[in-house]
Amino acid sequence: MEAVIVSACLMGLPTRYDGRSKPSDILCELLEGCVPVPVCPEQLGGLPTPRPPCEISATDDRASDGDDVLDERARVIASDGSDCTEAYIRGADCVLKIAAAVGARKAIMKQNSPSCGCGFVMKGGVRTTGNGVCAALLLRHGLEIVPL
Repeated sequence: MEAVIVSACLMGLPTRYDGRSKPSDILCELLEGCVPVPVCPEQLGGLPTPRPPCEISATDDRASDGDDVLDERARVIASDGSDCTEAYIRGADCVLKIAAAVGARKAIMKQNSPSCGCGFVMKGGVRTTGNGVCAALLLRHGLEIVPL
């Protein structure tokens, strides 16, 4: 059976920044015949739960996302002003290593997240086009991302 990386919060685990989960009813269908591998990049990067919400912030006014963080053009900043960039990168690296260890070629990730978001992230409290740090890294390494 195929191993699939899954945002832990989508599986009902209380790993979100607010200590809650975001279980998905459709997840069971998507995982049929697969072995789910739940991950929380933020926790793997060393951040606590709960934790202040974060957003990706560029040094200029252009829209930024996880690719910009990986390319050192943007930072991940918490609502309390702390810089969480290194934790987000460390967590993304851990997820990539887990994916390689289990042979996963696909990940099901939570949209809008500055880490897992694929297709959309939050910027200034507004949903904008882009990928989170972990999603961007997994895409760079050829994994298919299914956003939920």
